[in-house]
Amino acid sequence: MSSTTAEASSGQSGASSSGALARSASSGSTELVTGQGKTSIADGVVRKIAGIATREVNGVFNLGSGGTRAFGALRERIPGSGGPNIAQGVSVEVGERQAAIDLDIVVEYGVGIVDLAQAIRRNVITAVERMTGLEVTEVNIAVDDIHIEDDSDDQQAPSRVQ
Repeated sequence: MSSTTAEASSGQSGASSSGALARSASSGSTELVTGQGKTSIADGVVRKIAGIATREVNGVFNLGSGGTRAFGALRERIPGSGGPNIAQGVSVEVGERQAAIDLDIVVEYGVGIVDLAQAIRRNVITAVERMTGLEVTEVNIAVDDIHIEDDSDDQQAPSRVQ
């Protein structure tokens, strides 16, 4: 299959009009094509950048839904598994020049979720756009859980309200 190319928008004046950002249908990557060569950016790279940028924000305890976190904890204990999955809880859709990112997060108790979501969006958009040249069109955030300091997720029974 041939990849589709479109002119890349550039915020810099005097940028070459021969540059293009294209989506490779076979490899799941984005390519920056210039007169001097081609740079491919895999979807997994965008996922990792978004995952790291999300974890950098104070108030984010973890990423991923309950099942994903349980599987990740098990995976980390297997020797040679490569350690923690920094892209856990992150999914991306990368197009020719744009990316949309979905995050599943666990927040620390007491943190303002609205303010936290804004900080996450700012950090993720800045990191992905700076490192890849892609325009981030949206960052959707699903808050799946709240971490309480004394909370042991796998041993604590649900509390009952009387």
